[in-house]
Amino acid sequence: MALWIIQMNVMVLLVFISSSHARRDKVLYCSACKAIVDELKYSISQVDPKKTINVGSFRLNPDGTMKDKKVPLARSEIHLSELLDGVCNSMSDYALHMDPNTKVKQYMRFAPRSSGASGDFPDFNNFHFDGPEAHNGLKFACESVVEELEDDIISLFSQGVEHVHEELCNRISGTTPFSVSQI
Repeated sequence: MALWIIQMNVMVLLVFISSSHARRDKVLYCSACKAIVDELKYSISQVDPKKTINVGSFRLNPDGTMKDKKVPLARSEIHLSELLDGVCNSMSDYALHMDPNTKVKQYMRFAPRSSGASGDFPDFNNFHFDGPEAHNGLKFACESVVEELEDDIISLFSQGVEHVHEELCNRISGTTPFSVSQI
């Protein structure tokens, strides 16, 4: 009898675990991952490349010297961590977009950056705006991806990996099952 109860509990637990993973909307989480990378790349590009930060220990060596080194601020772990804290707030600038040719759906940025740079934005007719609360799903997905992959994100950006989209969204998280260049 006790064995049967344990087996039933395990079965119920497995059903809940598998259903929670199956509910992840691939378009939503893939778009959130790509948006995180895009927003971080933009934020990093806005930092003066001449700015540096001291990292390392602030203890004195026996000979009276201090061992520290300077790294560029834009790609320092502390700066990237601060950027990650606020990256999901910009998800309100994204909406669901359907490519008219391929019919591929993904969330894309529709709002211009605050710096006034004019970008090449797609036709607004292809965006689906579902009210003021529509971005909440994307923001939640963004927060989930950041929470799960914070160390990997910081590592990739601090090392200056060239194709962060593919590395993070395809290989590490598996949220994008195809090449980013396909979308």
